[in-house]
Amino acid sequence: MEYVLFVSILISFILAVSFLPMWIRVCRKLGLVWEDMNKFGHPRNVASSGGIIVIMAFVLGVLSYIALKTFLFGGQSKALEIFALLAVILILGIVGLVDDLLGWKRGGLPMRIRLLLAVAASIPLVVINAGTHFMNLPFLGAVNFGILYPLFLIPLGIVGAGTTYNFLAGFNGLEAGQGILILGFLSFVSYATGSAWLAIVGLCMVGALIGFWIFNRVPASVFPGDAMTYGIGALIAGMAILGNFEKIAFVVFIPYILEVFLKVRGRLKKYSFGIPTKDGKLKMPYDKVYGLEHLAIKILGSGATERKVVYLIHVFQLLFILIGFLMM
Repeated sequence: MEYVLFVSILISFILAVSFLPMWIRVCRKLGLVWEDMNKFGHPRNVASSGGIIVIMAFVLGVLSYIALKTFLFGGQSKALEIFALLAVILILGIVGLVDDLLGWKRGGLPMRIRLLLAVAASIPLVVINAGTHFMNLPFLGAVNFGILYPLFLIPLGIVGAGTTYNFLAGFNGLEAGQGILILGFLSFVSYATGSAWLAIVGLCMVGALIGFWIFNRVPASVFPGDAMTYGIGALIAGMAILGNFEKIAFVVFIPYILEVFLKVRGRLKKYSFGIPTKDGKLKMPYDKVYGLEHLAIKILGSGATERKVVYLIHVFQLLFILIGFLMM
């Protein structure tokens, strides 16, 4: 009977595919469009910040899950944790939208303000003392972090994942595809470790992302913006905290950690985009590699296209998902 709860995932998907066409039309009418940097000539015709629709579809899908659980199955024991997680994602979604409106070419929100707001966004999980204070660490085994877990590790996880998920981005379908892979796997981990409620929450975002991917794949008609990437990163961290599988989530997130190091190598000033040519191919924008996107272009050589770069990064991500699976 509880399989009816999967309706919530379908609701997230339907809301995303229903509202995105309207969002795209309004953005084009108002001129809220961005350049597609990996297309020759950089056409300025792609609707901006479609991620806000993804966040809306996700939140409403999760709320429908709570409603079904409450009225059909007599209550929701994890309502506090779910609402705290929704609060985190909504706050970061708003921060991301403001960052989008200020414009990435102008630098968006100052880094210091962005980090402070991300710390503030973690407060709902801090005040409910989410997760457990124990973590299994390599060579050390189970370590009890005590009060440091809610006061330091939870904000660190939310800030770290929320603000770096958008580092590996800039290609049609990349952010959404990565989110589908990572959150789909973490939802499986949640279910396998006894947190079926958390699996449904994660899959609601997967449903919304699948709906978004339809419009964001090559050639994209809408971009996610930081409104979506901040929310996905926060959800990855939130699921790891609430499901107590931080070690697996860390392994799955390694491609983003590598991306951070590569971006720091370029002093956070090197863009991820390739140089598009008339025949639809991409060339290396720099002599050195400053991101996994550049590495993918280098590996693919003269045959590099936007779609192939995205698929190669997905394959790289799947390798770490496989490692995470073997750790279970």
